[in-house]
Amino acid sequence: METVSQKIPVIQVTMDVKTKRRIDIENGDEGEDLVLATLIANGDDISPLVRHHFEMGRPEGLVRQLDFVVKKKEAEIETMCKTHYEEFILAVDELRGVLVDAEELKSELQSDNFKLQQVGSILLVKLEELLESYTVKQNVTDAIRMSKNCIKVLELCVKCNNHISESQFYPALKTVDLLEKSYMQHIPAKALKRVLEKKIPIIKLHIEKKVCSQVNEWMVQIRSSCKTIGQAAIGRAASVRQRDEEMLERKRRAEGLHVSAVDDQVYNLVVEEEEDSAMKFDLTPLYRACHIHTCLGIPEQFHEYYYKNRLLQLNSDLEISSSQPFVESYQTFLAQIAGYFIVEDKVLRTAGGLLVADQVEIMWETALTKIISMLEVQFSHMKSATHLLLVKDYVTLLGCTLRQYGYDIGQLLEVLDKSRDKYHRLLLEECRKQIVDVLGNDSYEQMVIKKDTEYENNVLSFNIQTSDIMPAFPFVAPFSSMVPGACRIVRSFIKGSVDYLSYGVRTAFFEVVRKHLDKFLIEVVNETLLDAINKGNISLSQAMQLAANISVLERACDFFLRHAAQLCCVNVRTVEKPQATLTAKVLLKTSRDAAYITLLGLVNTKLDQYMNLVECINWNAEEAKPNGNDYINEVIFYLDSLMSTAQQILPLDAMYKVGTNALEHISNTIVNAFLSDNVKRFNATVVMNINTDLKMLEGFADDRFHASGLAEIYSGGSFRSCLIEARQLINLLSSSQPENFMNPVIRERNYYALDYKRIAAICDKFKDPGDGIFGSLSNKNTKQSAKKKSMDTLKKRLKDFN
Repeated sequence: METVSQKIPVIQVTMDVKTKRRIDIENGDEGEDLVLATLIANGDDISPLVRHHFEMGRPEGLVRQLDFVVKKKEAEIETMCKTHYEEFILAVDELRGVLVDAEELKSELQSDNFKLQQVGSILLVKLEELLESYTVKQNVTDAIRMSKNCIKVLELCVKCNNHISESQFYPALKTVDLLEKSYMQHIPAKALKRVLEKKIPIIKLHIEKKVCSQVNEWMVQIRSSCKTIGQAAIGRAASVRQRDEEMLERKRRAEGLHVSAVDDQVYNLVVEEEEDSAMKFDLTPLYRACHIHTCLGIPEQFHEYYYKNRLLQLNSDLEISSSQPFVESYQTFLAQIAGYFIVEDKVLRTAGGLLVADQVEIMWETALTKIISMLEVQFSHMKSATHLLLVKDYVTLLGCTLRQYGYDIGQLLEVLDKSRDKYHRLLLEECRKQIVDVLGNDSYEQMVIKKDTEYENNVLSFNIQTSDIMPAFPFVAPFSSMVPGACRIVRSFIKGSVDYLSYGVRTAFFEVVRKHLDKFLIEVVNETLLDAINKGNISLSQAMQLAANISVLERACDFFLRHAAQLCCVNVRTVEKPQATLTAKVLLKTSRDAAYITLLGLVNTKLDQYMNLVECINWNAEEAKPNGNDYINEVIFYLDSLMSTAQQILPLDAMYKVGTNALEHISNTIVNAFLSDNVKRFNATVVMNINTDLKMLEGFADDRFHASGLAEIYSGGSFRSCLIEARQLINLLSSSQPENFMNPVIRERNYYALDYKRIAAICDKFKDPGDGIFGSLSNKNTKQSAKKKSMDTLKKRLKDFN
């Protein structure tokens, strides 16, 4: 019945459609009823239509329409039931038959089920046993699998322990990483898993500590090796510098010989040196530690650890030991610093970010600040130019070495440049002592050179030769041993100055060297020579030799300047110009003139000893001396010795000056002897004898003037002219008409060197023997009487003139 009832609505729906179509055909005129029926048939919402009728106030029509629709539907249902009634009865009958069959089938099914239960109970027991066995098998399989996993985990743990015991930390970490990533999540044994979860961090911490311990050991070892590394690197820089200097020296020599240096350079093969074993330091422990910390996931922590510890080591290395003098420890100190930064440079380049450039720069700035401070303090305490130069050279080698690794050394070179005045003061004082010693130990004797090597070392090497022709040996030089000794000291001063200024912050430092060279020559060499000149106890031979030495040193100034230019790699032609000469050359010339003045004073003093004419001449002698007075031979002998020595030692102009001064002094001495208060009177015999002396002197003067070659230089002069005053005085006193002195023309021609007052005083003392109390009794000839009258006339006229 339920089946039938469920099918009725379907039939109803079908009928609704057909009935609707028929009603539409039959009642096509009933518009409103058709509309309402259509809406209901379509299942549409009729509320708007209902609301419309009520709003319009016509609900009766709507009710009527609804009644119509109900009736219509009832008619459709009735028609449908009539149509399918027979089929419905047949279906019910068939359904009853099906029920009977179902009952039969149920009875058979129960019978079959009972039989099946009887047969399957044994199978069910077996099935349960099978299922239980399968479960056991699955559990055993799982247990085996779990055991295998645990065994694999334990094997990995054993492997990890072995790696750790053998200090193979990277494989140990890889094993731990494998445990964590591949096995930890699948370990069935919770106890084992808990143990591993607890032990793995401990293992990592242990590895980290062991690696850090190895790094610490490496840091200790590399710190002890830094000195060797630095010494090797600085040694290589020194070798390169020495090779460059040797090449530069060959070039200088070639330029000095006016030979092109191209040929030398063509075959100059520079062999690349193999890297020193000391420079092959091992960074493997550091690389390993860096990689292991990266594997641990804490690379930044290790980077910071390394940086801080190395910075502490640097600060420790920068501490100067007070137990050892700095001049003995500076090489070790600077080599340690060089090695440190060579290592850090390699770490920066190869350790994969362990250090960054800013950190290395901070390290270098820290070291540079302390090194500069230390050098300033140490330089201020140094009292030896040699020590200062040695430290400076090593510092520049340090700078040259580290500059190759990219470190900025500008400030380091600046502190050396600031100490250059201190160095030159020390160098000047050291050389001053050497100059004083050389001058104090000088024998003031001409230097005897016995062979060509001595000549080359003492003369040619300083360009103080007077001729380009090699002399015959033994050769007597015009200077004493002081000259080459002083030249060597000056040359060493130049070398020391250039050595300090080389490889510094200045590339062109010739003017600085020149300034200090000029200062050394002026304040040391020149002043020392002046002190020797003015000390008061110098002998004539010493004064002459000193004057000769100064002349040679003055000439050597050009060599000193050229030598400085060569060492500074400056074109020599630029310093050969007249305006480029040293100021010291002018001052040495002044000192030479001072030496000449001292020499001339000593010569005059010696001549005064020989020519004490007031005492050694009988001014009232009546006997003529055809060979002159006794003193004249000693004077001429002395003059000959003096001029011979001067010719050997002094330049010709200086020799001329000595000769003219000596003869002028002799002339003045003769004239002053006539004027002396101790000479009350003299006679014609004395005048005759002095005339003989004067002729001998004039003969000597002419011979010496021509023999020495002065006649070729001073064509208009002579030594004789230096005796002109004495000659004109003797000529006047010997003249038969001395009154002609008052004749301007004659006086200008024959007596221009004589003074009125001096002649008046001398003529008053001139007394001839005829002037005596018995003079009238003597047999006088007319000529003598005329001369006497002329002399009396001269005396009277001079008296009137005065």
